[in-house]
Amino acid sequence: MTLVDSHCHLDSPEFDGDREAAIERALAAGVTHFVAVGTGSGPPDLEAGLRLAQRYKAFSATAGIHPHHAGKAGEDTLRRLGEVAHHAEIIAIGEIGLDYHYDFAPREEQRAVFASQLELAAGADLPVVIHTREAWDDTFEILESRYNPDGPGGVMHCFTGGAADAQRALQLGFYLSFGGIVTFPRASELQEVARTVPGDRMLLETDAPYLAPVPVRGKRNEPAFIGHTAAKLADLRGVTAGEIAAMTSANFKRLFRRAATRLVD
Repeated sequence: MTLVDSHCHLDSPEFDGDREAAIERALAAGVTHFVAVGTGSGPPDLEAGLRLAQRYKAFSATAGIHPHHAGKAGEDTLRRLGEVAHHAEIIAIGEIGLDYHYDFAPREEQRAVFASQLELAAGADLPVVIHTREAWDDTFEILESRYNPDGPGGVMHCFTGGAADAQRALQLGFYLSFGGIVTFPRASELQEVARTVPGDRMLLETDAPYLAPVPVRGKRNEPAFIGHTAAKLADLRGVTAGEIAAMTSANFKRLFRRAATRLVD
């Protein structure tokens, strides 16, 4: 069984003591490719993911301004992001979007930076990786006005919405990515979405070091744990974990076209 972790933060300081070992554990667990999300600690650094992808063949990367960091982003930041996006290792713009739970940046600034990055992604012909938390309506309003469903595509990272949110995302052509939350006992609504979403629109992720799945919930998450999420999805859908792995890996290749030259079969 081979797996793709479509969203992880291995640049995080939580991995400074054992990054190499964590990668080795993931490879031993069947993870053949990793997407290093390049938001890091925010501007001016836009290359947190790129550095990992340039070091490790099994990695691709994204680049983007997280909504938490929208207050740090000016015109120079967006111009620099456009330059970083041209690196061959960059397969998407993200994670970008809105976060109204923490409100680390003013909501008006979040919306403006989100819209600008959608336009940048379209110009670079790159998919987008969307972060939305307690901001579904505003996220969809911006996507529906700025995002071209016939363009390069996108994914709702760590999807936690309900059936209506899922349907709205699917109608825009988005993929839904499932992480450790889908394994939590009380996530019944999310589990129902995971059970019924079309198989060709699903991805797997860890969001490591965050949101470790059951049975390792409460520990630092790492890509080696992604098999637990695959097993839960398999149980929900009445298939094998191998089928989930094959399905989500094929979906990954379809969405992230730039990653094709870096994938190890």
